[in-house]
Amino acid sequence: MFVLGPRPQFLRLVLFSSPSTPAGLPRRDPTPGWYSPGPNHSPCGGRSDFSAGHGGHGLRPPDAPSASSTPGVVLASLQPEAEMNVGGIMATLSDLPDSVMLEIFSYLPVRDRIRVSRVCHRWKRLVDDRWLWRHVDLTLYTMRPKVLWHLLRRYMASRLYSLRMGGYLFSGSRAPQLSPALMRALGQKCPNLKRLCLHVADLTMVPIASLPCTLQTLELHSCEISMSWLLREQDPTVLPLLECIVLDRVPAFRDELLLGLTRFRALRSLVLGGTYRVTETGLDASLQELSYLQRLEVLGSTLSADGILLAISRHLRDVRKIRLSVRGLSAPGLAVLEGMPALESLCLQGPLVTPEMPSPAEIVSSCLTMPKLRVLELQGLGWEGQEAERVLCQGLPHCVVIVRACPKESMDWWM
Repeated sequence: MFVLGPRPQFLRLVLFSSPSTPAGLPRRDPTPGWYSPGPNHSPCGGRSDFSAGHGGHGLRPPDAPSASSTPGVVLASLQPEAEMNVGGIMATLSDLPDSVMLEIFSYLPVRDRIRVSRVCHRWKRLVDDRWLWRHVDLTLYTMRPKVLWHLLRRYMASRLYSLRMGGYLFSGSRAPQLSPALMRALGQKCPNLKRLCLHVADLTMVPIASLPCTLQTLELHSCEISMSWLLREQDPTVLPLLECIVLDRVPAFRDELLLGLTRFRALRSLVLGGTYRVTETGLDASLQELSYLQRLEVLGSTLSADGILLAISRHLRDVRKIRLSVRGLSAPGLAVLEGMPALESLCLQGPLVTPEMPSPAEIVSSCLTMPKLRVLELQGLGWEGQEAERVLCQGLPHCVVIVRACPKESMDWWM
């Protein structure tokens, strides 16, 4: 059933099989963004591949549920003439304008978008609309390179802004990994691609020079990279627009590669997650040359928070956002940030809380010396609804104080 919200310009898609909506059904976050599937959700039940009508290329999402396991999802049976009640007037999907239909289709994963294109000529035309292909997530599928080439030629074009895909490094798949030719074709076919997220990919044979030169954000999650990828001796003209790099659980990343990031002169945001080979000495030497960074996040590493903050206070005087794990954080360590002139947002993430952890009063005392601080966020410290939260909110009236559990990974991955 489709139900109009309080204002006619907002269409809400409500899918249910009973008066109470199951928790596993799709939802939208308050902010505009990616389709957020619930657990075990497959909007269009039935077969989970492209074998029908696509030459049996075998695009198959892992652990895709069958049609019987998703009885509450009615989108699988939608037809252009399906009736709905809009303000007491019976209407059909054919009566909805293209803009509304495109918004509905944007909820669907790639496989299901292509499946609904077979319903009628109008839906095929809508699925071909480049607006629908601005943000593409292919990590749901174990995909052969032949299928990826087909999607690249058929659907991804100048409107593609962000792409997320996997290389299946740990899946045991015999399919070839991402190739330099594919990366170069991606840059040629999609000249407006700004964000590329690669997951569990073997990039040891892919030179960094083959990546699209238009990238502003590059994310590597559990990827294998060549030691030559980020060395300072590499061509400094590679990725000239790169502003943000995320290195999450990249085993080969170490001090030498961290120092090599200095060749990206447009770099302003650096996120390090699980980079256990980076030392405090290497971080300090690198930040000395990366003094222009405006955002730094260090999470899940073996480095102590005190050592990280000391390096930041020495070299990143213009940093605006800091986010780090509280492992090894003490009150004197936090005090080194006092007087940071440009710091606007500070996030301390648990769950490791040691006896040396600063008290709420000590956190307030340090934050009051930061003239531009407007956001203080504490995640996973177990202070939600406690006296500590009240002390922080009362002591920092000029700041937005957020005390919460560690959030789940956002599905709005391009935000």
